[in-house]
Amino acid sequence: MKKIYYIVSFVIFIMMLSGCSSSNESIATIQANTDSEQVKTFKNLNIGRLFEFNFILNDADKTWVEIWVEQYENGELSEEPLSKLSYGLSPNKVDKGNILFGMMNTDKNIISMFLAAPEIRTSPEIIENLKVPNSMEAWEYAIGEEKQELEYGKTYLLAVYRQKNGDSIRSGYDYQDEEELKNMLNEHTMVCLLKIKLEET
Repeated sequence: MKKIYYIVSFVIFIMMLSGCSSSNESIATIQANTDSEQVKTFKNLNIGRLFEFNFILNDADKTWVEIWVEQYENGELSEEPLSKLSYGLSPNKVDKGNILFGMMNTDKNIISMFLAAPEIRTSPEIIENLKVPNSMEAWEYAIGEEKQELEYGKTYLLAVYRQKNGDSIRSGYDYQDEEELKNMLNEHTMVCLLKIKLEET
């Protein structure tokens, strides 16, 4: 009888350890992948810009993922996202892969935009009049190459594309600072923000 008691106690102890381990595990992690072969190809062929992120979703079977691109004109947010991708409730416990945000030059003022995530992607969408004539452009990651843990219900800024009239454009914004982000939006003619949000289902 004592032997069975000890065995049961040991099993419960192991289960408790496993439970603690999983509860301490992050829901998801993301990091910029600035030097991938796909990013280099876009740059070398001069066909546009590609943002790439390594994305690990540890609770993929109970998580809904939303990725979208907001557009601001002279500091004002447009009603509808330029592009949007929603998916979730994977048959897998863990999903690993890349999130991609691409902007391809197709004409003088026309850009083809697409989003991709593990196992899903949007078709390239033609966005007319996105590029403002006689303006400077900048493309920047809003997060670094170190892993960042994501939480449910919180919106994260991943990347920024911006334009400003004239022949110069400032660099070095801290995009994780809300006040500095607000100032940047007001200082530019047009801005696109790539964002992600996770929801528990």
